Amino acid sequence: MLGHAEDRPITLPLKFGNRHGLIAGATGTGKTVSVLRLVEGFSKAGVPVVIADVKGDVAGLGMAGAMNPKLQARLDALKLADFGFAALPVAFWDLFGVNGHPLRTTVSEIGPTLLSRILQLSEAQGGVLDIAFALADAEGLLLLDMDDLRALLGFIGENRDVVSKTYGLVSSQSLAALQRALLKFEQEGARSLLGEPALQLGDLMRTAPDGRGTVNVIAAETLVLKPRLYASFLLWLLSELFETLPEVGDLDKPKLVFVFDEAHLLFADCPPSLQQRIEQVVRLIRSKGVGVYFCTQSPSDIPDVVLAQLGHRIQHALRAFTPRDQKAVRVAAETFVPNPALDTARAISELGVGEALVSTLQGGGQPSMVERTLMAPPGCRLGAITPDERAALRAQSGLAGKYDTSLDRDSASEMLERRAAQAAPEAGRDAGPPAPTRDSGGTATEAKPSSRLNDFLWGTGRRQGAVEAMTKSAARTVGNQLGRSLLRGLLGGLLGGRR
Repeated sequence: MLGHAEDRPITLPLKFGNRHGLIAGATGTGKTVSVLRLVEGFSKAGVPVVIADVKGDVAGLGMAGAMNPKLQARLDALKLADFGFAALPVAFWDLFGVNGHPLRTTVSEIGPTLLSRILQLSEAQGGVLDIAFALADAEGLLLLDMDDLRALLGFIGENRDVVSKTYGLVSSQSLAALQRALLKFEQEGARSLLGEPALQLGDLMRTAPDGRGTVNVIAAETLVLKPRLYASFLLWLLSELFETLPEVGDLDKPKLVFVFDEAHLLFADCPPSLQQRIEQVVRLIRSKGVGVYFCTQSPSDIPDVVLAQLGHRIQHALRAFTPRDQKAVRVAAETFVPNPALDTARAISELGVGEALVSTLQGGGQPSMVERTLMAPPGCRLGAITPDERAALRAQSGLAGKYDTSLDRDSASEMLERRAAQAAPEAGRDAGPPAPTRDSGGTATEAKPSSRLNDFLWGTGRRQGAVEAMTKSAARTVGNQLGRSLLRGLLGGLLGGRR
């Protein structure tokens, strides 16, 4: 139950929880409280939830609330006889590993397209990254962390000519710009995002012993200050769910609910091809049993194609102070099924704090008429928690020790280092003693070290060089690379997918 319209309860049927929704409204209108009430309802029904905590107040889901005069007045107005305070089972996550269990993914899993967007690369620089991933696939190099990616880019730089002939032009300028972008990425503190142990999606879909769904709170107070990283990571997480979960059709309740706060960041400066894929995911992930709920200020922040997929609407007040604001109000009003007894556009501007216009799917899945609703409060704490409370809840999550210590597995950087170490003495033995040369005065001198490097790269009459060996290896693995690409699925080709 979301709230009351006059004397009628307004509900969101659990069987339609995977039909997606929108929670919109200006700052300070009660939007967060409505989100918490929605999350609480799903958790009590046994549905796990993933939600980003942008302001720090979502963490209050893990603590029981307390009575105050405003809350008592709201309960009296709603006549909620069965209301009670209770904490929800929560698990805290943090990309930076400070306010929750570290959230990691590998370089291969995040893929070149999303990584290009995070690093804000140009088309040419993104092309170099594509080549790096293709070369890693062909050579069987595991790209797990930042060191692996740097080692691979260093290898490409040292063998730029032959890589360009095999995979396409790699300019020194683009390669240098990509390396600078990685340096900036590390300086922003995001190095901990890439590595192992990588997140296992099953840990986001757990239920507590009492049957309630675990609420996975992603600490995003710092992350949201890096909008591209914030949006790209959550988009990656959504795409991983899409690729991994099986088709289940319509269930009695969702398998997972994903709440995307500050949803306008997802579509800001989004390339058309990527936006098209986002639209496909939102349209198709419903059949995987996942409900996606976008939280933003105005419906106009969401592309029309995505907006059309959002069957549940909770619209808090919008203040029409400017012509642009007035247009946003009209857009919001037009997204609802009209109610003859309600002037929707006028009501949006008049709503008080904790009031909303609500329309949910009912019956056979048809949207209900919009109703002016007094929203019900959640039973959790409305506000932030202390560091000690967070630490205690983190220790109780059942994940302590699984993700908190990083791993450094044998991967691309170690493999390339071993190849270089093995190739150097072999090149020296095969080349034999350096042939003496004569200077202008006829005196014998030893061959210069540069000739040895030339023999190592390009070979001698008796032995093929490293460049020829690499090219032949790439040719042999073309078939395998094609197989890998096909297995990445609908999003894998664009977002990188699991490699």
